[in-house]
Order: sequence, then structure tokens, then C-alpha cells
Amino acid sequence: MKNFNQFFCKRFCSMFILIFFLSLGFLNAKPAPPPEMEAWLKKAELGAYEPKKENWDDIVKKAKEEGEVIVYTSSGRIQKLVKPFQKLYPGIKLTVHDLGSTKSVQKTKREQQAGIYNADVVTTGNSGQVIHEMLNKNLLVNYVPDHFKSRIPREYREPLLIRVNEAVVFFYNMEEFSKGSPVTNIWEFTESRFKGRVGMKNPLSSGSTFMAVMTLIQHPEEMAAAYKRYKGLDIKLSDGVPNAGYEFWARMLKNDIVIFKSGSKLAAASGKKGQKKPLLAFANMTYIARNDSKGFVNAIVKELDPVAKLLYPTFTAIARQAPHPNAAKVFTAYVLGSTKLNKKSKLSKPYTKGSSSDLLLGLAPYFDPGTRSPRNDVPSPQGGEIWDEMKEWHVDADFMWKQGAKIRDFWIQHSSM
Repeated sequence: MKNFNQFFCKRFCSMFILIFFLSLGFLNAKPAPPPEMEAWLKKAELGAYEPKKENWDDIVKKAKEEGEVIVYTSSGRIQKLVKPFQKLYPGIKLTVHDLGSTKSVQKTKREQQAGIYNADVVTTGNSGQVIHEMLNKNLLVNYVPDHFKSRIPREYREPLLIRVNEAVVFFYNMEEFSKGSPVTNIWEFTESRFKGRVGMKNPLSSGSTFMAVMTLIQHPEEMAAAYKRYKGLDIKLSDGVPNAGYEFWARMLKNDIVIFKSGSKLAAASGKKGQKKPLLAFANMTYIARNDSKGFVNAIVKELDPVAKLLYPTFTAIARQAPHPNAAKVFTAYVLGSTKLNKKSKLSKPYTKGSSSDLLLGLAPYFDPGTRSPRNDVPSPQGGEIWDEMKEWHVDADFMWKQGAKIRDFWIQHSSM
């Protein structure tokens, strides 16, 4: 009888555990598309209805018949593609809504909840929300043009196509700090000598900045170890602060970090020439390109303990029930660059003009040291070697999804102290 009870208990417990985990998978599974979306997917040949081999000429023909592609974007540089895109594809009007990362997500969700399907393409960061609140709830459809699938590693095209990888770094002014970076350890920014001297965008309104803030919080052990290497002592946490990742931002806020609404103004505050006590900036790495276009003197803190670069993805996807799905496919291919582009391609500045522009297409405005194409066959821009030389941590969409609300609350609480 004892053996029977043990056998029954083991079998029952095993079945219970199996059912429990299966139920978790069911709860987290992506729901099936509703009938109206299913009909649209079939007609648009997307999702489960995407053919094994696309007829690209037919797609372009249908796109021209649709006559327009409407893009919701977190990047103002997409606006620079309007004229070159329409020159390459006459008859397809490119309409761009530059919304920023947070509003791109909010506007898409709000409209679709109201039964309004206006956007064709959504391209933005905010990885936790984009994956869990949009893709996994059928607000977006992943699409990778057939002729790029072999050129983009799987992790950059599934579960959602990454248009470009970007990063947040620290900038310093080369005029002010002519001998090089004034810091080698990230905890130096929390010292009194940098009180009111560091700027950043508001993470509550900037998805890329919020992703970077969260990525530092996600690595408390490495942050604590960096503190000990800097001070020679174990870190002491402030009251109510759970770990060294949170502690870093609590101290940064206490040290009067300067909050900006605009990334452009932040880059100018650190990089403009002739300033007295310019700020250091926790900013998007791509703004290093303003050294060429605006004459700034920003430099990147290349070597920083424990990490110098916080890498985040900018996704692109076709919006649910997009009114112009074929034009959306054409635009998606356009932003990935020409199929003629390869590692041996000779590209020269300005990348947005001439033969370089003809090869880069929609990549042209993003071809700078602070941005990387997901393609494995694209050469590096001038100065791009710094990207590979910097230690990086990657944004984790699942961590953002699970911890985002807690970190927002923490930021609100400590920024008001």
C-alpha cells in the first residue's frame, strides 16, 4: 500500500506540474488572429500566408496601385527618406508621422483599440512593449523581405525584424577635456565634482533612454563589482533601494542630473564648441554624427567600467490590417538597403548622396558609428570601428516587460526627492 501511495503521489505531482507549466504556456501564448485580421493576412499574403518565394515585381506593382505607405516612427530621420523613396518608387507616397518611441506605441494601440487601422508600418524601440503589448497581441505582423532572410541573422529577424541596432553611451566635450575621457568608472558620474554636470533625456518619455536605464539596473552584481573596483569598498545601499543597479540611478538623481526633452539639445549641451563647463551626456550614440553635420566636439567614453555601450533594437513591422500592405513590404525592404550592397561596397561621405545613397537607400541617414544594420553583409561607416571596441550590454525585452512598471515608479519617486 505504501508503494502504491508513493507511486500515485509521484504520478499525480508530475501530472500537476505538467498541467501547470502547460497552462502558463497557454496564458502566455500569442492568441490566434481574429477573423477580420485573418482575412486581411490572407489577402496581403502575410503571416501564415506568406509564400515560400515572393514575386517582388508583383509586390511592387500592387504597392504602386495602393499608392501610399504610412509610417509611424520614433526617428525623425525617416522623414529624410520621403523624396529619395518616391524618386525610386514613383506613384507611392511616403507619409511619415514622427512620434517618438513612446507615442509610436501609444498611438498605434489607441487607434487599433478604437477599430482604426491607419498605420502601414511601425518602426520604434521600446522593446518590452513592442514585443509583449503589440506583437504578442496581434497589433503588429513580422515581415522580412524574402531576399534579405539569408543576410540577416535569425536573432535580428525573429520574433520581430530589427531595422537597426543603436546604443546609448556617455559623451564628453573634447574642448573641455582635451586629455581624453574624464572618467573610467561609471560611478564617477555620481561624485560631487559632476553635480549638475550630466544630462540625459527623460526616460519616462524616451523609450531608448528608458531601455538604457533598465539595462544598467538589470546588472546589479556587475554594477556592485565596478563600485568596489572604484572605491575599494562594498557598496552601501540607500534606504529602500534594492540593489546596486537602482543605487546608481538614485545617486545620479541626487547629484542633480539634468533632464532634457530633446536628444538634439542634449547633444548640443555636451558637444557645442566654446562652452564654459559643458555637460557630459548620457545620450544616443548616433548623435556622434552631429560632429560632422553641426560641428560639435563630442567624444564617446570608449572605455568605461563596467560597460560603455547599452545596445537596443529599433524594430520595424507591418501594422495590423494595414491599408497598404504591399507598399509596407516595399518600404520595409527599402530601409534595409539595396541588394547590391555588400561588404566590399565602397561608400563615402556624404552617405545620403550619390552612389553611396543608391546602395544604402533607407540605411543612408543611419550610416554612422552609433548605428548598425542587422544585415551581415554591410560594411562599417567611417569611424565605425569604435562600435566593436566597446563593451556592451543588450536590452532584454522580457526584463523590460516584467520590471518596467516598478522601475518607472522608482524613477518618479526618486526624481521628486
